[in-house]
Amino acid sequence: MVDMKKTICILIFLSGFLIRPAFSQIEPIDTLHAIADTQNVKISLFDSDELFDISLKFDLTNYKRKRSDQEYLDAILTYYTSKTDSITKTIKVKARGEFRRTMCDIPPLLLNFKMKDSVGGEFTGIDKLKLIPTCKAGFEDYILREYLIYKLYNVLTDISFRVRLLRINYINTSKNSKPLVQYGFVLEPIKLLEKRTNSIEQKTAKVTQKNIKPEIMDRFAIFNYMIGNTDWSVPILHNALVLAQGFSDRPDLGIIVPFDFDYAGLVNANYAVPFESLPITSVRERYYLGICRSEEVFLNALKEFTDTKEEFYRIINEFPYINEKSKKDMIRYLDGFYVKFDKQNSIIGDLRRTCIKF
Repeated sequence: MVDMKKTICILIFLSGFLIRPAFSQIEPIDTLHAIADTQNVKISLFDSDELFDISLKFDLTNYKRKRSDQEYLDAILTYYTSKTDSITKTIKVKARGEFRRTMCDIPPLLLNFKMKDSVGGEFTGIDKLKLIPTCKAGFEDYILREYLIYKLYNVLTDISFRVRLLRINYINTSKNSKPLVQYGFVLEPIKLLEKRTNSIEQKTAKVTQKNIKPEIMDRFAIFNYMIGNTDWSVPILHNALVLAQGFSDRPDLGIIVPFDFDYAGLVNANYAVPFESLPITSVRERYYLGICRSEEVFLNALKEFTDTKEEFYRIINEFPYINEKSKKDMIRYLDGFYVKFDKQNSIIGDLRRTCIKF
């Protein structure tokens, strides 16, 4: 299974060099088709950082055996609105994802709500929702670290996926067994991100880093460098979403949003390995995959990271669901990024040593 991931990553790496800008101009938002509203209601699921307890009742045995991303299973989702009141929704679930769908004990889920049944409570206005569960027993630290990475990127920009942390009570309808309780998180649906940011997804496979607004591309690439993540590619839209904004000063250039961080060094999952085309042997080794820039441009891009350093550290240190040992490891790893912000700005040398020349 890891070999499959390596194969995908090799293709990702090669595509960054083989594909050159052949992406037709991104049209202004007012010339694109309108974004379909799910419902004309306020969606509150992602407005809170509080842990959200839910129960999912379905045939977990069948789900884990088939791992189908085509076949939906009936499920019941329940959550409490107070100590005595709860809301129950009839939904459908199916597996999703690529690597984690084959490797994890509980593959990532797609929750499919009936729109008429999604009115009321936290899931108002939600149609389909991606749930990233704990992959395997003993892997909860990984899912919590990945959740925190999304929260760190939220500090840098609103044009980012919001997440909500869950404590999930799995009830298996095919077994009379004790419920399984694990952490997981849900990812803001793309339609909601589009609506919130007045943008629309671009699904072309011909876009390169040159087609992204430079300051946003640099933020994306430096952030991934900071967290030790090389598991992304713009040309094949791997773990990268490209949006267009109609009110942008450069509507011909896209906006990029990262997701799926389980292969980041900051997560430090025991199954994560860098792809073989890179001259690194561990995901804990940082390797910059962004465009080469001048020293002045890099300095401007890096200032955002010095300005948000304390907030990054605060988010990690105040997060109550991982232990102190894990927090210290995450902080030490970020220290390895910030220590290069010295008088000689040696971090710029690191970025320019491996950056991509177009």
